[in-house]
Amino acid sequence: MTKGDETKSAVLGSAIALASTLGLEGVTIGKLAEHVGMSKSGLFAHFSSKENLQVAILEEAVARFVALVVTPGLKQPRGEPRLRALFERWLAWSRADFLPGGCIFVVASVELDDRPGPARDRLIASQKDWVDTLAHAARIAVEERHFRPDLDCEQLAHEMFSIAYGYHFLRRVFDPAGAEKRSRAAFERLVADARATRP
Repeated sequence: MTKGDETKSAVLGSAIALASTLGLEGVTIGKLAEHVGMSKSGLFAHFSSKENLQVAILEEAVARFVALVVTPGLKQPRGEPRLRALFERWLAWSRADFLPGGCIFVVASVELDDRPGPARDRLIASQKDWVDTLAHAARIAVEERHFRPDLDCEQLAHEMFSIAYGYHFLRRVFDPAGAEKRSRAAFERLVADARATRP
């Protein structure tokens, strides 16, 4: 990694932290330059526009999500244990030190839901990939006979996504302990419904 790449990576780490509290729109090149102690022109050379900065923030967030949630989760045993690991790591995601304002994807979804452009496109692609990953993990659980053969894996992924996003949102609004307890209970019901009937 070149010195320029190292600088850009460090700057994006600060940008993610800011975006989790201020939103993507709140992270301007000027505000980020002030936050990291660089000149605006120096940062502009890295990103060239606010839109490019937003896309870069999302790219960095996706890379961190993959490193902290997806890759370790997929290393777990096939089937229900893997799906559980993905869920557990997903709950822990929004408590990461570099996300002081919680899950950046929740923040970005609220901001970008009706704003066409490259940042929204990147956000949608990342979330679709994640839902597909969850559905694939459920299909493997069916193959392993942990889950019933008639399970609608896309529906399970949708419900799992909804539970986790509800948790990421509600833990920031009120009663983090209660939000986690209820989210875990909802996940357990979902898994119980999906399990194969044992003879």
